[in-house]
This record gives sequence, structure tokens and C-alpha cells, in this order.
Amino acid sequence: MKVGVLLIGGVALALSACATPRMHSVAELNDAGLACGLTYGELIQDNEARKLLILFRQAPSPAQRHCAYQFAQRNHLKLVVIDGIDFPEEAN
Repeated sequence: MKVGVLLIGGVALALSACATPRMHSVAELNDAGLACGLTYGELIQDNEARKLLILFRQAPSPAQRHCAYQFAQRNHLKLVVIDGIDFPEEAN
């Protein structure tokens, strides 16, 4: 009986570790972004939505999207691409 309880507890603990992805450091995200042909700060992971990897770039190429997607998959994250941003021009 005790073995079964320990086994179930161990499985539950292992699954709970997979349920919440860890937060990646800014350096890790920047390294991954640079490897994908992005610049600093274009891959983001928000503390409030840890399961999301946000690609923030105007018109990323298919290769950049694919590379970021692979990083997200390896790290149990869901890729969100924000690419349709139109920044207003500054008035002088």
C-alpha cells in the first residue's frame, strides 16, 4: 500500500515540475534570439505567462519563426508571434 502511495506521489511531483516552465534569463533569451537571427529583446518570456515565448519583431522571416518555434518546443513553451505592429511616426 505504501509503495503505491509513494509511486503516485512521485509521478504527481514529476508531472507538476513539467506543468510550469522555468523562467529563462534575459541572457538565455538573447542568446536564443541571436542564434535565430533576431536582435536583443525580440524573444520575451513574461513572468505572468511563463508558458509563452513571445517573438516581438516586425515581419520575422519564416526561418526566424521556425527557429524560435524550435526553441519554444525544446523548452515546453508556446510561441506567440507579434509581427503586425505599426508604430506611429513621431511628430516634430
